[in-house]
Amino acid sequence: MEWRRNSPWFALIVLAMISTVGFIDRIVVNVLVEPIKNEFGLTDRQVSLMGVAFTVLNIGVGLVVARAAERVRRLSLIPIGTVLWSAATGLCGWAGSWVQLLVARMGVGLGEAIGLPSLQSVISDYFPPQKRGTAISVLMLAPALGALIGFMGGGWIAQTYGWRETFLIAAVPGVVLGIVAWLMVAEPRRGAHDAMANSDDVPPVSAVLARLFALPSARQLVIGSAFAAMLGFGLNYFFTSLMIRQFNVGLAEAGLYAGLIASAPSAISVMVQGMLGDRLGAKNPAAYALVPAVCLLLGGPLYALAITRAELGPLLVLVSIATFLNFGYLGITFAALQNLMHPRMRATCSAVLNVVYGVASAAGPFLLGWLSDHLAPTYGAGRGLVLAMAITGALYFWAGVHYLLAARRYGADLASTRSAG
Repeated sequence: MEWRRNSPWFALIVLAMISTVGFIDRIVVNVLVEPIKNEFGLTDRQVSLMGVAFTVLNIGVGLVVARAAERVRRLSLIPIGTVLWSAATGLCGWAGSWVQLLVARMGVGLGEAIGLPSLQSVISDYFPPQKRGTAISVLMLAPALGALIGFMGGGWIAQTYGWRETFLIAAVPGVVLGIVAWLMVAEPRRGAHDAMANSDDVPPVSAVLARLFALPSARQLVIGSAFAAMLGFGLNYFFTSLMIRQFNVGLAEAGLYAGLIASAPSAISVMVQGMLGDRLGAKNPAAYALVPAVCLLLGGPLYALAITRAELGPLLVLVSIATFLNFGYLGITFAALQNLMHPRMRATCSAVLNVVYGVASAAGPFLLGWLSDHLAPTYGAGRGLVLAMAITGALYFWAGVHYLLAARRYGADLASTRSAG
C-alpha cells in the first residue's frame, strides 16, 4: 500500500480520474440542452445560464480555497470537494424548477472550487520540470475523456431513461474516487523537484498575479488560452443541438457524435503537444508556446469551413481534424505556466486561471447562444446556429496569435523566474 501512496503515476491516474469526473459533471448539461430547454420552455440564451450558474461560486471560492491549499494538506481538500460536487450533481436530477436546477449547478461549481485547484500543484510536486509537460497533459486528458463519457453516456441515458436520471447516475463515480484519493494518495513534499523551493513562506497573491500578468509570455498564454477556452466551451455546448436541428438525428446519436469528436482528437492532441513541448522545450523553451500557436492558427479557419458543410459525413470528419488542432493547447499551456511559478504559488495560480477560464466557460455559451438567437429570425434555428458556430470557430486564429507573441518571450521569462526563485 505504501509504495502506491507515494507513486507519482498512481497519484496522476487517480487525480486524472477525479478531474475527468469533474468535467463529466460540468459538461453533461451540454447533451441535455434540448430536453431541459423543452421541459422549462427556454431560449438558447436562457438555457446557457446553466454555465453562468456553475461559475457564480466557482471562481470566487476557488481562489480562497487555493490560498489555503498553499499551506494545508491538499489531499484533504481534493476528496472533500469531489464528494461535494458529486452530491450537487445528483441534486440536479431532483430539481423541480428551472431556478432549483440553477441553484444545484451553483453547488457543482462550489464543489469543484474546493476540489480542483490543488490538482496541478500536487502533480507538479510529483514530477520534475522536464516531465511536467507530459504529466500535466495526462491530467488534462480530463476534458477529452469527460466529453466522451458525458456526451455518449449522457446522451444514451437521457434518451433511454430521462435527463434527470442522467444527473443521478453521473453523481456516483465522484463519491467513490473521493474516498480512494483520501485513503490511497499521499501528500507529496512541496517543491521536491524545484531548486527554487528554499522557503516555506507563501508568496502573496500579488506575486502570483505579477508572474501571470506582468511577465509578457505568461500574459499572452493566459489571454490566448482563455480565448480558446471560451470558444471551445461555446462550441461544445451547442454541438448536440446542431446535430438535432440541422440533421434531425436522435439525442443518443447526437451525443455519440459529439462525444467522439470532443474526445478522441483532443485527447491525442493534448498528449502529442505535451510530449512535443517537453522534447523541443529542452533546447528551446519557446516550443511550449509555439506548438499550440501553429495548431490554433490552422485550426480556426478549418473549423469555420467544417461546420458549414451541408452533409453530415464531411462535417464530422473536418470538425474532428479541427478539434485535433484546437484543443491540444490545454496540457502544454498549464505546464508552461506552472514552470513559471514558485512551488507555493501553484495552487493559487490554478485558482486564478480557474477564475479566468470560469468567466470564459460562462461567456462562451452565452455569447454563442445570443448570436444564434440573433441570426435565427433571418436564417432559421438550424442555419442560424451553424453560422454562429462558424463565426465562433474562426476566432481560434486570434488565440493562435497570442501564443505566437508568448513564444517570443517565454525563454527569457522562464530564466528570470528561476534566477529570482
